[in-house]
Amino acid sequence: MARVTIGQLEVSGDHAAGREVARRAIRSAHEVRADLLVLPEYASGFDPAGVGVEHAEPLDGPFVTMLRREARRTGVAVIAGTTLPGDDPGRAVNAVVAVDGSGELQGVYRKVHLYDAFGHRESDRLEAGHADAEPLVLDVAGLRFGVMTCYDLRFPESARRLVDAGADVLVVPAAWAAGPMKADHWRTLARARAIENTAVVLAVGQAGRGVTGRSVLVGPDGVVGLECGETPEVRTIDLDQQSLAHVRETNPSLANRRYDVVPRSGTAGTR
Repeated sequence: MARVTIGQLEVSGDHAAGREVARRAIRSAHEVRADLLVLPEYASGFDPAGVGVEHAEPLDGPFVTMLRREARRTGVAVIAGTTLPGDDPGRAVNAVVAVDGSGELQGVYRKVHLYDAFGHRESDRLEAGHADAEPLVLDVAGLRFGVMTCYDLRFPESARRLVDAGADVLVVPAAWAAGPMKADHWRTLARARAIENTAVVLAVGQAGRGVTGRSVLVGPDGVVGLECGETPEVRTIDLDQQSLAHVRETNPSLANRRYDVVPRSGTAGTR
């Protein structure tokens, strides 16, 4: 059994304030004896008009350093969105870091699918991650948590590649932009990724201006087990390995598949 806390936070452009909000979420997770805390995309600093180099911090900067220190102090592993400097000085990288319960940085996922849709242009400010980079999968309390980000949810190949890497749970930190039908798309896509991969989907959204909130936990059978509203919330759930195994035995769609996911080499763009 893995106990996971969802931190549906409201994040501003004030990085010091953001670190304090994230720190409190880690301590709340510790109080309920959670094994893992998941924070949203851009948890280190956010502007609904667009995030760029002004919000970038290196991996040894204040935000990730704080995550590592608090994880080491509490024993709670953390998956959180942040913004890193890019190779181009004028661009940043939308990233998710995975820190284990000893405070070690286990990996970084750099967002592959930049959000160039619905009137937004992340590629004007951000560098995309490499599609052929190693999948980020974090082992916590007997389950494997595979990491993707926000707009990646619309691309089933991203989820399938994580499941091929051994993921039992698909973790989706997001700042899902608000708009007509967007909350419905979020929920529908989360359920689809769970059903087609017989995997748990843990989609954790930001709350606040310009984003939808509505974090959701979907079981491998497609049943929504937890759903937040639009305001900040910290919720905790238990994930059972045996339930996952039972669904995969009953619905062996992964075993019955006939195609592999092969990523394109180099840096992914949007099409």
